[in-house]
Amino acid sequence: MQLGLLSVALLANALSALAGGGAGLVQLPALILMGLPFPVALATHKLASVSLGVGASLRHARESTLNARLSALILLSGLPGVWLGARAVLALPAQLSTVLLGLLTIALGGYSASRPQLGASSREFRWTRQRVGLGALVLFLIGFLNGSLTSGTGLFVTLWLVRWFGLDYGKAVPHTLILVGLFWNGTGALTLGVQGQIAWGWLPMLLLGSLAGGYLGAHLALRQGSQLVKRAFELLCLLMGLSLLLKALA
Repeated sequence: MQLGLLSVALLANALSALAGGGAGLVQLPALILMGLPFPVALATHKLASVSLGVGASLRHARESTLNARLSALILLSGLPGVWLGARAVLALPAQLSTVLLGLLTIALGGYSASRPQLGASSREFRWTRQRVGLGALVLFLIGFLNGSLTSGTGLFVTLWLVRWFGLDYGKAVPHTLILVGLFWNGTGALTLGVQGQIAWGWLPMLLLGSLAGGYLGAHLALRQGSQLVKRAFELLCLLMGLSLLLKALA
């Protein structure tokens, strides 16, 4: 079982580090299938995913890829949303929420695929009050979803950084992996851990796999460039959206 946990974490987090989110597509369902109740699996997955941010940080640190001002905005806007989302109960029924999340995730991948030049290169972002305000509001809402839903919100952050803030995929993914992986997921894991249980015996292999997978995926992203990252993002959006729909309708 420990080798299985290591393999699942390595695969899930390597894909996530390459595409800019989506580790829960593989890791969370696998934990449930291996016998953990959903609340315990969710809290354990969130905590293990922090190592994804650590692994990605170790690889991206040498490249100096983070924008300090944008990083501060992502943290200040998103962390309150994550905390609120992890404590709140969504008004929509769980099945309907999962269906909507699945459809939205597929739409994200389709939107990116329909625009070949989207995220291929960086463009200048004008830091006006209106643009920053709307950008921060959407980051807060994505943070709320990150705290209250199971997976996929890292992909939302990646696309928002590309579409609104003008980053290419190669620059957007490190911001997502490090800031969402370390700080957003850390906040969500802490909040969920206080409310529920964590499978501590499962964590060592999950943390090791997340750390190694995050480093490996980040290395591939840096070596192969924005086009591979863009294609991985689109494919993972499609797979994750279909997975969520099948889960909701099963």
